Amino acid sequence: MPEIAELHSQRIQAQDDPVELLYERGVTDGLPVVPPTEDRVTRMLAATPRDPQEIVGEIGPNYGRATVEKIAINAVMAGCHPSYLPVVLAGVEAMCEEQFCIHGINVTTFSATPMAIINGPIRNAIGVNGGHNALGHGFRANATIGRALRLIIINIGGAKPNEITKATLGHPAQYTFCVGENEEDSPWEPLHVENGYQPDQSTITLFGGHSPMQINDHASRTAEQLALSLGWSMGSLWNHKNYPLFSDTVLVVCPEHAKTFAQDGWSKNDLRQFLYENIRRPLRELRPGVNGGEGVGVSMLRTPKKDREPPTDDTLFPKFPKAENIVIIVAGGTAGRFSAAVQGWAGFDAGSRITTKEIQT
Repeated sequence: MPEIAELHSQRIQAQDDPVELLYERGVTDGLPVVPPTEDRVTRMLAATPRDPQEIVGEIGPNYGRATVEKIAINAVMAGCHPSYLPVVLAGVEAMCEEQFCIHGINVTTFSATPMAIINGPIRNAIGVNGGHNALGHGFRANATIGRALRLIIINIGGAKPNEITKATLGHPAQYTFCVGENEEDSPWEPLHVENGYQPDQSTITLFGGHSPMQINDHASRTAEQLALSLGWSMGSLWNHKNYPLFSDTVLVVCPEHAKTFAQDGWSKNDLRQFLYENIRRPLRELRPGVNGGEGVGVSMLRTPKKDREPPTDDTLFPKFPKAENIVIIVAGGTAGRFSAAVQGWAGFDAGSRITTKEIQT
C-alpha cells in the first residue's frame, strides 16, 4: 500500500463540515461528495499498481493533467469502492483519446455526456448492473463509476456548468451514465467481442450521447415488425427531419426484444442493416418548412457527389449514415418489452467517435 507521504495533492484542513467545504470550493456535481481523506485516497490507490503520479491523459476543455492520484481522489468523492478504480482509469484513458473529443462534448450546447458501457467478467466481479433497472438507480458500481467520470470532467477538465459548459438543457444522465451489457441474457456476442476482444477480457466503451429514449413495444412478435417499430421510433432522434444523422446511435435492446430477433434468426448485424435500409424518408418530406422548419437532409443538395444523380423529391434519405453507425447492446430485465435509443453528439471526424479500452485488473 502506498505511503501517505507519497501523495502530492494539496492538503486542506476543514475547520467545520468538510462536505460544505467541498461545496464552497466548487468541486462537486451538485450532490454531496465523500471527503477525500488521505486514508481513503491511499486505500483507493492500493487497487492499482500504477504510479500515483503517472499521467493518464489530459482532459479538455482546460486540458488538466489526469494523474492516477487525481483520478483516485475523484473516485473517492464519487463514492467508488477501491475495486472500481481500474474501470475508472480505463474510462479516463478512453476519454482522453483524441477521437473521443472530450473537449467538444464538454462545450457543446447539445447536452452530450460520456455513456460508459462495461463488458466482460469485471461486471460480475464488482457488481455492475446490466439487468433490471440497468439505466436507472440502485447500484453502487453503475452510479459511482459514471459519477467519477463526471467529477473528473469537472475537477480536472474544468467543465463546470454555466461557465465553460454551455449545455442548453442538460439531463440527469450527466450526473452518471454507466451500464453493463447483459451478456448472460443476450443471444448475441457482446459488444467487446464484436470489437475484437476475447470474452474473458473486460472493457469500457465510451459513447458521447444524450439521454436515452425508451421505446415500448409489447405487441410485435416477429423480427421485422419489431425492427420497424424500433426503427421508426428512432426516426425522431435529434429531429424528425434529421436524415441522415451525423452521429452514431446506441440501441439498447432489452432481453425480451432480443429474444424476438433471435427466434427469427437475426443477428446484431441483421438488425442494424435492416434499420439502415428501411428507415428512410423521401426528400419531399425533409425540405425546410414541411412539417417543421428543420430540413437537414436537404443540405446534402449543396454538395452533390459527382458519381450520382442530383436527388429528386422521391429520393430516399436514410436515418442512419451507415449500418455500422448503429451500436447495439443488450441490457435490462427479462420482464418487460422496453428498449431504448441513445442519440449521439456530432460524430465521425468532425465530432466524437466511440472509444473502447481494456480494463487492466
